[in-house]
Amino acid sequence: MIGPMNLKDAVCIVTGSATGIGAACAERLASKGARVCINYTKSEMEAHDVAAACKKLGSSTIVVQADVSFDEDCRRLAKATIDKWGRIDGLINNAGTTKFAKHGDMNALQAADFQRIFGVNVIGPFQMTRAVASAMQQQGKGAVVNISSIAGITGMGSSVAYAASKGALNTMTLSLARALGPVIRVNAVCPGFVETRWLTGGLGQDYERLKQNYEAITPLKAIVMPEDVADAAIWLLEGADKVTGEVIMVDSGVHLGMPR
Repeated sequence: MIGPMNLKDAVCIVTGSATGIGAACAERLASKGARVCINYTKSEMEAHDVAAACKKLGSSTIVVQADVSFDEDCRRLAKATIDKWGRIDGLINNAGTTKFAKHGDMNALQAADFQRIFGVNVIGPFQMTRAVASAMQQQGKGAVVNISSIAGITGMGSSVAYAASKGALNTMTLSLARALGPVIRVNAVCPGFVETRWLTGGLGQDYERLKQNYEAITPLKAIVMPEDVADAAIWLLEGADKVTGEVIMVDSGVHLGMPR
């Protein structure tokens, strides 16, 4: 069923929403009147801070601990949302992980690193989409947004395993959009260099240098903020009723290369 989603009183799950992009998505949804399931794996205090911010915006929320790499956790997260509100209208698959490793260092990553990263970044979004699909299909409408990365397009980013996982997520977005239409739309957002605790912590003392380099080579001369990514994700939920299988880059144009 094709048609715009009214986020007023809609029910949305945002995985990995205790900090960064996920938190920004949760608060954007709350500002539009949506009811939000906030998910965390380890950052419980931050998740409740996000819930408090959403409540100040007038939103009803629940906070659920779940690791999306485990199917039983995904099903429990979906069930908690349905038990609370009786429906699921939108899913933002934001939870992600990486290991920071130089691409040229072939000994920096082991099989376990790939398995963990793919478990969260690829298998997790699949399992979460599967967990909410039946509710959306029964309702006759739903939308899924996968938070991917420009790394999945350029082959750059924090590590080879991370870039490969995001490339897989982009491809899976196309597969699921084709398979789940016309009832469920599935799209992806690919951020570039985003100012988050996750990235600043991972890059450490290299953060400021790499930030300045990014700003220098992008046509828009800017890094990306979590709110920029959230705006794109929310548009894909509520305003893009004829858009599915799309991979949208929010990267200040870094994929275009150096301005001439």
